[in-house]
Amino acid sequence: MKNSTIILAGGKSERLGEEKGLITLAGKPLILHVLERIRDIADETIIVVSSETQKENFSKVIGEAAHLVIDKFNFRSPLVGVLTGFEAANGKKSLLLPCDTPFISREVASFLFDVCRRRAAVIPRWPDGKIEPLQAVYDTEMGLEASKEALEEKKFDLRSMISKLRGVRYISTLVIREFDPKLLTFFNINTLVDLKKAERIISQKPI
Repeated sequence: MKNSTIILAGGKSERLGEEKGLITLAGKPLILHVLERIRDIADETIIVVSSETQKENFSKVIGEAAHLVIDKFNFRSPLVGVLTGFEAANGKKSLLLPCDTPFISREVASFLFDVCRRRAAVIPRWPDGKIEPLQAVYDTEMGLEASKEALEEKKFDLRSMISKLRGVRYISTLVIREFDPKLLTFFNINTLVDLKKAERIISQKPI
């Protein structure tokens, strides 16, 4: 198998009061917006959740559209979700995504896969140095080992995992603008204000 997509959906938004992936946007759960935008971009799609209850809730929404797996460890950390996803993935390369970005660019994702052929990872980076580790492509095996090493050191952030990778390429968001001029691929929903903004974007024109 060539490529996998891993979507992290284990988090619960305290500000929105419910599981992010199941929040309704334009009449359907947020996770469906993400799945529809990256449909068939990889050979498999994996959604990582944090509990059996979440798995049941998401299963009712997505049906057979993706494979659901539960976090390997019973504490919440993005890196735990990443490790769980890498372990479940069969693809040589894996695209990591959050579940709260409804305007993910298919073109950007395809570009990152293409560039990552001989790299440990390809990660978007803003001019100020901020990176987007959850819209990036990783060598699955290398990512898994780096995740394990970071967790063994009791480091739970994605930067700790990335620091253990050799052969990371950073792609400027200035380059990504060529595929996504407004960089909406990185727009994520954390608050009701974000949700309303997303509704307005959708109502204005197709993305």
